[in-house]
Amino acid sequence: MSESGKSSIWHRLYHGETSYDFVGRWKLWFMISGAVIVVGIASLVLQGLHLGIDFKGGTVWEVPVKKDLVDAARSSLAGTGLGEAKIQLAESSSGKTLRVEVRRFTGTDAEIAAEQQTVSRRLAKLAGVSPNDVNVNDVGPSFGRSVANKARTALIVFFIVITIYISLRFEWKMAAAALAAVVHDILVTVGVYSLSRFEVTPATVVAFLTILGYSLYDTIVVFDKVEENTKGLSASGRMTYAETVNLSMNQVMMRSINTSLVAIMPILSVLVIGAFVLGATTLKDFGLALLIGLLTGAYSSIFVASPILALLKEREPRYAAIRQRHATRGAVATGPPLTPAAAAAIAGATPAASDRGDGERVGARAPTSGRPRPAPAARQVNRPPPRPRKKGKRR
Repeated sequence: MSESGKSSIWHRLYHGETSYDFVGRWKLWFMISGAVIVVGIASLVLQGLHLGIDFKGGTVWEVPVKKDLVDAARSSLAGTGLGEAKIQLAESSSGKTLRVEVRRFTGTDAEIAAEQQTVSRRLAKLAGVSPNDVNVNDVGPSFGRSVANKARTALIVFFIVITIYISLRFEWKMAAAALAAVVHDILVTVGVYSLSRFEVTPATVVAFLTILGYSLYDTIVVFDKVEENTKGLSASGRMTYAETVNLSMNQVMMRSINTSLVAIMPILSVLVIGAFVLGATTLKDFGLALLIGLLTGAYSSIFVASPILALLKEREPRYAAIRQRHATRGAVATGPPLTPAAAAAIAGATPAASDRGDGERVGARAPTSGRPRPAPAARQVNRPPPRPRKKGKRR
């Protein structure tokens, strides 16, 4: 490999040789997240969410068709005042189905029944079938409310169980940082749905609960590496806690990227093939929420949870004293943080390459900007003196 290839960002990222200062730029990350959350909350207050028919109630017509009649159905229903109805073409193994959704009609029961029959006759005429072949269903908002209530209960149980587990497995400050990242993901995802006017369906709620687990998983991976490095490096006083968090995130960065890509690729397949090619609208609602949540969770685990953890831990007297001691000696500089190789040199560890691809190689050669490795002391080996030669006779 050429020298330029060895020094490329992808090469250093792949082998865990980067030294990006994540914790030092916490104000930038928090400003970005705060701006997105504020805009999302403002949109939520002003216009709310675009709730589906399961949450608002209404009427659904389904009629079998042989070709795409979405535009023709919209033009036909415009005369009945239903030009803004949601019209979709669903495809399955049994054939194509034209689905029309409208909000609940107003008026007496007789007036509502008459309007429903008018729509059924128009759709039947358009599709070339009998009005009896048109399936009409009244959907009440009770199902949507039931889904929302169960989701709220599941979210509360999720927070309680996760708080207990992380507090027992790690500590309560890690639990607080992880839950802050989860709340961040919730607010960002809801804000994106409010701004984009994506429809919220029961499938969206299910996907919304699914992404919380992924976001937490990515955060736990980072915290586990932080705990491992804390026992060795910052416990000895050679590194501050913020430097340890930076080191850990640089080591697991490639792993987080790979995990996110592996999770996102199937979701893109669901969206592109399932929703847009095959016309499965339920997959679209489910996949879209997953895609937004996965991207938000990958961001929050690195740029939200880890800096919050570092800020909380740096307030402890032990780590505050270490940082003060480093600042007094000038060890805490404004330059880039330690690379994994430099950290191994400070700790006196023997460099050892880990598995490729997980971003945890601590034995990589440190760049010239890293801290110098102390020269190893010369080993003294007690060797026996050489055996004297026997003197031969001169001839």
